[in-house]
Amino acid sequence: MSQGFSPSASGLNAGADGRARLERLKSRPQFQAALAGRTLAKTPHFALHCVPLPLTGATATTKPDASAALFARNGVWLGAMVPKRWAKRAVTRNAIKRQIYIVSADYAASLGIAAHVVRLRNSFDPRQFVSATSMALKSAVRAELQNLFEHACAAQPTPRASAPATPRPPRD
Repeated sequence: MSQGFSPSASGLNAGADGRARLERLKSRPQFQAALAGRTLAKTPHFALHCVPLPLTGATATTKPDASAALFARNGVWLGAMVPKRWAKRAVTRNAIKRQIYIVSADYAASLGIAAHVVRLRNSFDPRQFVSATSMALKSAVRAELQNLFEHACAAQPTPRASAPATPRPPRD
């Protein structure tokens, strides 16, 4: 995260600590809309899906959009999808979801105004992680999620003011 970032100045909701606040996806249509978007990044166990949200306010178009009805406010929306197929025990699924929301809060300012879903796409080896909530599993999940978000932030184009290209004089 950049040190001079102000979530309220950029139009994002800010939490009590001044960091960008994540809105959580709650309904099935919200998850379906985010999963229908492009895949920003993948790791061996996770995939990050994203769909950009239409801007509201002065720069918005006048015709209503389906995603505008699903996502009432602009901001960073995030959902965690941890299927039983890949994490059999509820305690493991909850621990992975908790890690997803904790790590994503650190990258909220870099994700941009969009709806995101972090999806578990492969199981963690139960022979390596015997306990459902071991510290080894949590640290492995956290490290892989940090890698996922770093790749996603690098893959997203940074909003810059587009300056006209000045032609360079030919070199002799």
